[in-house]
Amino acid sequence: MTSGQIPLRVSTKGVVLVAHGGQTSSTSPTSPLQPAVLRMIPVAGAIRLALRGSGVAIQRHRFRVRGWNGALASPVGDLSGALDAVVAEFGSVPVVLVWYSMGARAAVRAAGHPAVTAVAGLAPWLPPGEPAGQLAGRRVLLAHGSAESITSPAETWAFLERARAVTEVSAVEVRDGDHAMLRRARLWHAIAAEFARAALALPSRDSALAVAVTATSGSRTVL
Repeated sequence: MTSGQIPLRVSTKGVVLVAHGGQTSSTSPTSPLQPAVLRMIPVAGAIRLALRGSGVAIQRHRFRVRGWNGALASPVGDLSGALDAVVAEFGSVPVVLVWYSMGARAAVRAAGHPAVTAVAGLAPWLPPGEPAGQLAGRRVLLAHGSAESITSPAETWAFLERARAVTEVSAVEVRDGDHAMLRRARLWHAIAAEFARAALALPSRDSALAVAVTATSGSRTVL
């Protein structure tokens, strides 16, 4: 190791990177107190509890700006930089992305990064024409609530069919689930945690839920 070089955390077996949603268009800086950012704190906490003692690091990422911003796709470059930083810190370990709303769109776009092995999109924003080829070889979960009023479940399920042409994708519909994931919050948290365990080849804690978040039969599971 050369002088000034930071040693890798060789004991870390994987990384789960969790991030928030945003807006269609905004160059305003994100705030740690905005609702979309705060909403992911308990999600990350549930994953951290479920993976405790496994040697997996859980990190929360905050985007620099709030918006997607059309062709700029601002969060995608932001996420790619965060993934490079994860590799620099932890080395070649599997990285699981658990992302929400607009953040899920960024995660899907950036999933071609060589460090990424799995992606979960919670209440994702996946408009028509969103590419899917970069998901090849990744484990993917899409979860959307039936009472969603911000992003479109129909667009998510349409993207699901495109993604299934290149990789295996699991789909969960949360009955009465809303965009903020406050209604039936414990279930949303458990879905994220159980997917992270499955993606990192850890034993399940809830066998029925594990089946739901890993099923690739072609139909979506309603919980």
